[in-house]
This record gives sequence, C-alpha cells and structure tokens, in this order.
Amino acid sequence: MVLAAMLSACSGLPEVSGATAGDTTKSPDYIIGPRDSLQIFVWRNPELTTEVTVRPDGRVTVPLIEDLQAAGQTPTQLARTIEKQLEQFIQSPVVSIIMNGFVGPFDQQIRVVGEAANPQAIPYSEHMTALDVIIAVGGLTEFAAGNRAVLVRQGQGSFRVHLDDLVRDGDVSANVPVMPGDILIIPQSWF
Repeated sequence: MVLAAMLSACSGLPEVSGATAGDTTKSPDYIIGPRDSLQIFVWRNPELTTEVTVRPDGRVTVPLIEDLQAAGQTPTQLARTIEKQLEQFIQSPVVSIIMNGFVGPFDQQIRVVGEAANPQAIPYSEHMTALDVIIAVGGLTEFAAGNRAVLVRQGQGSFRVHLDDLVRDGDVSANVPVMPGDILIIPQSWF
C-alpha cells in the first residue's frame, strides 16, 4: 500500500534518459563489501597467500593479521593496508588482491522491489543497464506495470523508466544506465 501511495504521488516524474541517468563514462571504483570473496596474494610468501570471505562486520582475518577492516576499501587500498601491517613481519611485502566473488557494500548494490520475478539486491557491474537488472531478477511478473516503474538515484531524485517498452516491445531507447545504489521500483498494474 505504501509503495502504491508513493508511486501514485510520483506520477509527474521526469522520464529517464541517457542524459539524466548520469555520466557513465567513468565508472566508480569497486568498493569491497561484506560477503565478497578475496584472494590475498603476498609475493614470494606463499604461506601468507590466502583466500577469505569478508565477514558481515566487514572484516577479514589473514595470516599474521587479525580483524582487518576490508569493507569500504578498494582492492588496491586493502592491498596497501595489508602491506603496511605485514611490514612488521617481512621486509618490503608486495600484496595483490584478486576479487573472486563480488557482492559489494549495501549502498553500492542495486535494489529491485515490487513486481519483479525475484526482487532482490544485486551487485553493480560497470556499464550496467536497466535490461541487465531485469535479467538478473528474472524479468517482470505478469502483474507488473513496467512503464510506471521508477528509478530512484541517490542525490538525483526519481525518474520514470519504461520497462514494458524495453522488455515486452524491444524498445532499446528505454534501456537506461543504472548506477551503484539505485533503487528500481516496479509497481503492480491496476487492471
């Protein structure tokens, strides 16, 4: 009901287009989040090389270093942090972070609510579009009012997107870029 009230109040939303969707020429750096899978490679120190999953509290434990904050850093930043910690044990450590599984922090995920086949939060990928998001959530339900869908973008407001035109009619001009932290609200049709 709250979703329906919110969407009916938003009937005068601007249409989203490539221009209003934001500049996607430079994608944001990937930020490590809880449940990400990382391989930490320490050059010339195979006993320190390990694979870890970021805990729900955002921390990891690696050989010689306990409870290191990983969430909120880029892989490169985390590598430099680990190098700094390892300097007390080995001379001039060189660390690389290899991402094996991507989830990302919650504020960087794309959330899909409403009449999607499988509403959920999905990890953002570079150059991701509305079509990619719809595919990831299994499409629209038969009750979806896809052309009344709303894309909510942090700091930029809300935009109307035409998912029915995109998915059911193949109108690629309705395929708009999405950004980390976007929320896609797909309302239920009235009839």
